Amino acid sequence: MQNELAIRFLGVGNAFAHALGNSGCVLELQEAPALMVDCGPLALPAFDAHYAAPWPPAVFVTHLHMDHIGGLEALFFRIFLDQINAPEKRAGCRLFVPTHLVHTLHQKLAETSHTVAEGGMNWWDVFQLVPVGSHFWLAGMKFEVFPVRHFAHNSAFGLSLPGVFLYTGDTRPIPEVLSTFANQGELIFHDCDSVGSPAHCGANELASNYTAEQIARMRLYHYADAEAAEAMRQQGLVVVRPGERFVLGRHAPTA
Repeated sequence: MQNELAIRFLGVGNAFAHALGNSGCVLELQEAPALMVDCGPLALPAFDAHYAAPWPPAVFVTHLHMDHIGGLEALFFRIFLDQINAPEKRAGCRLFVPTHLVHTLHQKLAETSHTVAEGGMNWWDVFQLVPVGSHFWLAGMKFEVFPVRHFAHNSAFGLSLPGVFLYTGDTRPIPEVLSTFANQGELIFHDCDSVGSPAHCGANELASNYTAEQIARMRLYHYADAEAAEAMRQQGLVVVRPGERFVLGRHAPTA
């Protein structure tokens, strides 16, 4: 049986682009949310606007900047309070975290003697931590995970489903990664603003790092504002809008 896959962007902006939402998306399986990629402070309200589910069943964390993980605390309390009101509901949320990030994520969000003031609750009681190396499985599909170039080595990671899509997360140009993980015609969701920076790719850097065929497969996000998006569109680039949904077709589970 093949699964109908789609990706919907909850937000497309950089850390300062409040009106565009925090960059992040949801992988849909048969039109239902299957995996949220990153959970910034604005992610849950955007999720609620599109889905009837109370929370995403799984989250993949690309890196630990607060515009990408700042919503995890709200997600914790949403699940925690729901379980208090309905104890028979024990389903939490699977949190897929690259192993290089686990310790620091724990320090940022879970290293406290009282997760709630009344005590008796651990941060990880509502999340199922799944440490991730080079890959993980979800719904019978094998996702590949790889480091990208954001601000320090092994501090930020991207995600791909071979033959279907690649999502860079926040990154500088990564031609060596795309040649390995996006060589089967995958749709490429790539960090890009109108001008590059020490931590992010710029439209002015695409042609010198990627082939025309790769650029044609790119859908660009994580930009500063509507003016930046329009400047990139004027260059013939495809720029993602908040809430935009991309149908990825059907994909047969690997196992």
